[in-house]
Amino acid sequence: MKKLTIATRGSQLALWQSNYIKSVLESQNPGLEVELKVIITTGDRILDKALSQIGGKGLFLKELEEAMQRGEAQIAVHSLKDVPTELPEGFVLGAITEREDARDALLSEKYENIDALPEGAIVGTSSLRRRMQIEALRPDLIIKDLRGNVDTRIKKLQNGDFDAIILASAGINRLGFGESVKYIYNISLAEMIPSMGQGALGIEAVNDPQVIAMVARLQDDATMIATTIERDFVDSLDGGCQVPIGVNAVVNGDDVSIKVILGLPDGTEILRESTIAKTSDYKTIGRIMGQDMIAKGAKELLHRAEIMAAATPSTL
Repeated sequence: MKKLTIATRGSQLALWQSNYIKSVLESQNPGLEVELKVIITTGDRILDKALSQIGGKGLFLKELEEAMQRGEAQIAVHSLKDVPTELPEGFVLGAITEREDARDALLSEKYENIDALPEGAIVGTSSLRRRMQIEALRPDLIIKDLRGNVDTRIKKLQNGDFDAIILASAGINRLGFGESVKYIYNISLAEMIPSMGQGALGIEAVNDPQVIAMVARLQDDATMIATTIERDFVDSLDGGCQVPIGVNAVVNGDDVSIKVILGLPDGTEILRESTIAKTSDYKTIGRIMGQDMIAKGAKELLHRAEIMAAATPSTL
């Protein structure tokens, strides 16, 4: 293969991610030409509604997959947290790259961390998962929906629309935005559990042996183990963007520590669990934890969460 095309969204972060994968592929495959095909997705066009109201994060993939089906591209580079646990026929998750910081971050021009926020402070986030956990920590805060690219969200913070906003630490680090806001507080896992796959890139590929073999070299085994557990946990619960679920797995030698959380978007009811398992059990442990949570009432709680999110589009 002499040429490979990457389908990508046009946001600053998506282009950084795709250009990064382009550079790695070209270094691994001398003589290979890699180009980007920029596509505007439904998720990029509809910015006046919460993702939970318009179909979830899969809206960032649909048009990219259609371009790949037409033969206009062979792979797409995604933030793994946006990739559904099941892909359409004809596509595979060809590789999961080494993880950046998996944590969430609180950004503010006035307040250095969550505890410093005054009563009634306005916090922006588009994530039901983040909303649930910040509401549980600080029910006195006002949470408002925040959509748009990373730079757009930061500009809204700088313009005074919000007292603080919550973003993924990985995106801030990749784009070099660490100096753009006065306070950036990386939220500890004890305070907020990230989304499945957060901080890693997922390389979606057409089901072509030559393409898959090339992409497979991008895989990071430790990240693959951790995110497989996370994605299996969410899949076992039939969860997605429409419900608040956090799950994070960290590999440490032969062990992997796992934290999970789910509940109602307003933070009034929450289920938590944590465990340490063997990395050799990574293909089963996520689903086992999912079944344990189901036995504790997770399915019923998530059903109520979905109803709550659908009933309050103006705030969630």
